[in-house]
Amino acid sequence: MAAYEILIADDHPLFRSALQQALTLGLGPDVRLVEAASIAELEARLAEKGDWDLVLLDLNMPGAYGFSGLVLLRGQYPQVPVVMISAQEEAAVVSRSREFGASGFIPKSSSLETIQQAVRQVLDGDVWWPAQAFDSVSVSAEAKAASAGLASLTPQQFRVLTMVCEGLLNKQIAFELNVSEATIKAHVTAIFRKLGVRTRTQAALLLQQMESIPGQ
Repeated sequence: MAAYEILIADDHPLFRSALQQALTLGLGPDVRLVEAASIAELEARLAEKGDWDLVLLDLNMPGAYGFSGLVLLRGQYPQVPVVMISAQEEAAVVSRSREFGASGFIPKSSSLETIQQAVRQVLDGDVWWPAQAFDSVSVSAEAKAASAGLASLTPQQFRVLTMVCEGLLNKQIAFELNVSEATIKAHVTAIFRKLGVRTRTQAALLLQQMESIPGQ
């Protein structure tokens, strides 16, 4: 059995490859590394197996709005530590990662040694943060409320929500997910109830609270 099993969720094949190399060198050949190029792929891997040792999650992933992927994982799989990885290294991004439940943040500009050290530290049950994580950047009450609502969604509800926010109609979402329109209507009703909203526009605005840098 592999010493560690780690999911690498990033939509850039070159960066996934670099992470594979860094982690194999740092953790030894018996580490098991599995890649996912989108939130949907990541959810599929987690549905198959929920006891990964670590998820390395790119901030800007297809199928997610900023931190919504992190919030979804922390809500559905609280036992799996998540370390965010991003080329956006501003204090606001790093501190929001902490606020929304990540166990660490690795800037994409980090050296191989730093990546290895950060991953080892989190696998040992600790956390790993760059200095800017401790700058005083507050997360708005709206963003905290949005985070709590999103964390209560199932993966399928989350997928429906992102499609709603992309402007798709129930009929189109039903076709994309290969389910009945009645099923989508039921999902939308449940989503609105959990998020405390009444309209698709309100749901979209709430999801935007999860964008990586507020106000951009």
